[in-house]
Amino acid sequence: MTPADAAAAVSHDVSLWGLFWAAHWVVKAVMLGLVASSIWVWAIIVEKIIMYRRTKTQMDRFEQVFWSGQSLEELYRSLSQRPTTAMAALFVAAMREWKRSHETASRSFAGLQQRLDRVMNVTIQREVERLEARLMVLATVASAGPFIGLFGTVWGIMTAFQAIAVSKNTSLAVVAPGIAEALFATAIGLVAAIPATIAYNKLAGEVNKIASRLEGFADEFSAILSRQIDQQGGGYDQRAA
Repeated sequence: MTPADAAAAVSHDVSLWGLFWAAHWVVKAVMLGLVASSIWVWAIIVEKIIMYRRTKTQMDRFEQVFWSGQSLEELYRSLSQRPTTAMAALFVAAMREWKRSHETASRSFAGLQQRLDRVMNVTIQREVERLEARLMVLATVASAGPFIGLFGTVWGIMTAFQAIAVSKNTSLAVVAPGIAEALFATAIGLVAAIPATIAYNKLAGEVNKIASRLEGFADEFSAILSRQIDQQGGGYDQRAA
């Protein structure tokens, strides 16, 4: 290594902060965008973990009350103003349709079972959409993050090669800092993408579990209401058994 190469190596700060400041402005923009995306990803992950845990706890409490033998009418009155859980919203939507059918002058039950199933399916879809909100951000960062980082790397390498051509010096001490600056962008892209990929798969699985649980409750509640329809007494104040 010549004295000039040694001086060039010393003049380059190879710390992460130094690599960032020495990078081209395009590469800096890519890095900042990826860092912002990573922060957004972690915010979504924390929010969803708390939301899904709270949803499961609330569903456990609702099922405990529902199967405790409490009157469905009393439970409906206590929840009709403001359902607090996804399962409670499903119950209230079905009971509201049930009561509307009983309050009609003709008291006709034709097609009531289909209407109840349709109302519950729509409610489940609405709750699943709420649970899935912003999960596509994780999927987008997971798929696009590495490529955005690679774009920054390619741009940084092009800039480094241009600098090499101008200086007419191809020694490792001169080339290495520019390559390190470029590869730093890919590293940040992977740091953003890897947690997003893992979290998306995990959280999507949690949504599927909650959706399956809602569908199971809807089937059980539909069977209860179907028995009441067959008895032709309405009986929405009967106990859930």
